[in-house]
Amino acid sequence: MRIRRLLENAEDVKKLANRLAKCPQVQALDDAEEKEAWTLAHSFSDIEESLVALLEGPLGRLVEHELEPSEVHGLLLEIGEELRHVLYHIKDPKFYKYLQQEGR
Repeated sequence: MRIRRLLENAEDVKKLANRLAKCPQVQALDDAEEKEAWTLAHSFSDIEESLVALLEGPLGRLVEHELEPSEVHGLLLEIGEELRHVLYHIKDPKFYKYLQQEGR
């Protein structure tokens, strides 16, 4: 299964960043070193890449194939590493800091 990415290249990410930069709630999080719109756009691009990799890779194999228990374990570890990458990109933008406060 081949999934079409929405943020396939730098131009797509730039367009998204420019769109996000028009949002006052995003602009309010800018600082001298970094524009929040760019952080968000980059994070979304990396999250998309990881999710596509999960669907086309270990999750797809886990769902679609008969596997030995050791193969299942290996795929679960691969999935965990992709999820770690997604988690990093959820935590990175200031806009989503409130997600880290839930349940504490």
